[in-house]
Amino acid sequence: MPLACLDGVVGPAADARLPVTDEGLLRGDGVFEVVRLYDGRPFALAEHLTRMAGSAQNLRLPIDVTAVAADVDALLAARPGFEGALRIVFTRGGHRLLLLEELSPAPALLAVVPVTYAPTRILDGVKSLSYAANMLATRVAREQGADEALLTTPHGRVLEAPTKSLFYALGDGGPLYTPPLDDHILDSITRRRLIELVSIQERVTPLDDLTGATEAFLASTTHEVLAIARIGERELPSAPGPLTTAAAAAFRAHVEAELAAA
Repeated sequence: MPLACLDGVVGPAADARLPVTDEGLLRGDGVFEVVRLYDGRPFALAEHLTRMAGSAQNLRLPIDVTAVAADVDALLAARPGFEGALRIVFTRGGHRLLLLEELSPAPALLAVVPVTYAPTRILDGVKSLSYAANMLATRVAREQGADEALLTTPHGRVLEAPTKSLFYALGDGGPLYTPPLDDHILDSITRRRLIELVSIQERVTPLDDLTGATEAFLASTTHEVLAIARIGERELPSAPGPLTTAAAAAFRAHVEAELAAA
């Protein structure tokens, strides 16, 4: 049975209720985080909560992060050993909603296509509930026979995927590149960790350059590293490439070491 924690009370997710007047529901006015759980242990929880507090501050949304952390402890204690994800939501109405979620399956190799997208700059530094544009971009990509979208500005700069960060190489042996935060992408925690673990450079990414990539991958909290096999109509020479494989192994080893230390 899926479990939830609403304002400190743990119970079946189907029984959790938010007021219909909550502007988190009516206007997408709120913040959220998704934390990966490995055998019931959250990875990088402190960083997620810190980012959530920053998002709330940027939205001028008062939040009690200590109460959220207590909710996390209560929900994980009620479902020990859960393998999946923990979604944390805080709404304009002041409600704390936490959900345990199964991981959705992901293809071993991804096909991606560019989808035109203009970032909402006032939401820089905010992981908000206003995610309809991101979800629509994925649906548009799937209508074109791809697995995922590459959000691309009207001027042709590739930014990221709707819920994942982009990494790529333009020649055999690297280096790996990723679009810069200055292009108004999400400051992804998985992206941060990968930049610390392997040689990655920030680089403005024109779509024309990316179509010549020798290898590429997406990375996220929930699915770690996912190799890209096709960009638009172009098949990549080999997927997963050696840089992708090395990044995936380095990240998994890092996760295991950090959880073991905790």
